[in-house]
Amino acid sequence: MTSSEAGAHPLFAEALRELGLDELPSQVRHFPEGARTAAEAAAAIGCELSQICKSLIFAADGVPVLVLMDGASRVDVELVRQELGVEKVTRAKVDVVRETTGYAIGGVPPFGHRTRTRVLADRSLLDHDVVWAAAGTPHAVFPMEPKALIAHAGATLVDVREQTP
Repeated sequence: MTSSEAGAHPLFAEALRELGLDELPSQVRHFPEGARTAAEAAAAIGCELSQICKSLIFAADGVPVLVLMDGASRVDVELVRQELGVEKVTRAKVDVVRETTGYAIGGVPPFGHRTRTRVLADRSLLDHDVVWAAAGTPHAVFPMEPKALIAHAGATLVDVREQTP
């Protein structure tokens, strides 16, 4: 593991500068072995799975929407559909994720995207003092207080977590 701005994707590093988060690049952790999935990231960092913030792109009636979810949970697409008041919500295709965000799946950060999209953040992220999110590559993550992360993402706080019986 290494810590450096070199670990963050250049597009994300630029977004951090624009947001005035100049201290954040020094907190980016780079894992050469990868942190592509929430489980890989949690294992590499040594934190709980629920402390990982997944950035997931869905298509809501064909329009991309970002959902921020804790790493231990799944998104309930029906709850997302209801929240957005749309007819259909599906996982976005790989090319749509790349076009919308500027990043590959497994490295999508919660903000600093190529285009502006509607953002929903599940309330479960607030269960922790710090969460970890992708820094634009499948090998880099950064820590942030959940309320600050949600604010920087311009997210609406919602309950869209799949409930387990």
